[in-house]
Amino acid sequence: MKCFNLVATAGAIFLCSALTFNSNAQSTSNPLDPGYYIVVAAYRLGQDSYAENYIKRINNNEISAKYGADLGRKYLYVYLDYFTDYDQSIKEMLAARKKAGFEQAWVRIMKGEMTGKVNLVQQEKQESKPSEPQTAAAATPTTPPPATNGEADDEDDVVVEEETKMEETAAPKEEEQIKEPEKEPVTEPTVLGESSVFLSLYNATNNAQVEGEVEVVDTERARLISKVKGNENLNLPDPKSSSGRLTLLANVFGYRPLQHEVNYVQIPGDTMLHYVEWAGNHYIVKFDLVRYHKGDINTLFNVYFYNDAAIMLPESRYQLNNLLAMMKENPNYRIMLHGHTNGNSRGRIITMGPSKSFFALADDVKEGSGSAKDLSRERANTIKEWLVAQGINADRIETKGWGGGRMLHDKHSVNAKKNVRVDVEILAE
Repeated sequence: MKCFNLVATAGAIFLCSALTFNSNAQSTSNPLDPGYYIVVAAYRLGQDSYAENYIKRINNNEISAKYGADLGRKYLYVYLDYFTDYDQSIKEMLAARKKAGFEQAWVRIMKGEMTGKVNLVQQEKQESKPSEPQTAAAATPTTPPPATNGEADDEDDVVVEEETKMEETAAPKEEEQIKEPEKEPVTEPTVLGESSVFLSLYNATNNAQVEGEVEVVDTERARLISKVKGNENLNLPDPKSSSGRLTLLANVFGYRPLQHEVNYVQIPGDTMLHYVEWAGNHYIVKFDLVRYHKGDINTLFNVYFYNDAAIMLPESRYQLNNLLAMMKENPNYRIMLHGHTNGNSRGRIITMGPSKSFFALADDVKEGSGSAKDLSRERANTIKEWLVAQGINADRIETKGWGGGRMLHDKHSVNAKKNVRVDVEILAE
């Protein structure tokens, strides 16, 4: 089964035809009127909550998706728009495919009387002879005829004939037929230990996929088992404990940490946890991440500096870009950058020269000396200067140097390097 999920995977869409536990479940949605629908997801009849949750994820200022029931085929379709004109539906469907997350959108035809000018060509299936097209009485010569295979219980979606031509938009070729993707077999839910899992990390505000890792913790022993990449299909590691309990912790910079509890050896109940979804042949664990709020403090642990210098190592760019994206996403954010060092010794301090080389020891660096507080403040100032160089207003950023006044570990311990850091505090949002 394929699962249409905007945040589920980069550049791909999955059609969530999740398992229906009650085969006689009825949909509370209205039946779809006759016409052409630009469909982006399909669910079994009775799974209105799945359709509604998906719509909440994708709707924004530009998208206002809805869903309705096809009672004949017993499906719910989530659609972006509805037309009674064939040409227009094809044109808009092709436009939708260019948007991220809708690359596999298709046109679903609901037959019946329509108020607009349409031309349906139906193919009657017969056991003893090939199908022969029949033209609807309301046909107009200027409207290209889509083809369907006729039977209500086995009806394909719109297929554009190869010779069809449309104004402004070329018709798809034969191999680009517009039809509902084939469904993979729907299976009974299995235990997590026997199923693949998709850890879906996404921004709860705009539904954008978020890159990051998830820590897999043995809940019973409070022991980190591994770190796995989000937004990929994988198999969770076995905690090898009597309870089988796992804690999944998404700690992505720019977002509040979020953890979910799952069980490796048990099948979730029929209602499922609100963050776990059975997608027919695998589980989806959803992490709807929320941006920092006023008062939150998080550490730029992956921003590194040269020794005795307020100049960053090149590998710092990735997390700096996350901080920049956060500042751009919410123009109301005001932050304080807190610099810290490993100890309080005085020593030399290397700072940037006129070239403003943030990630290299250029020829024009300046050498001086000062306290640990001076060095930590200069490092916070370097990050501020970088953000300003990327277009962030300097008035939104304050800096402070603490030296070794707030160390996380003993300065002689194996974790002493973690004392050298810059924290980000949200002052306003």
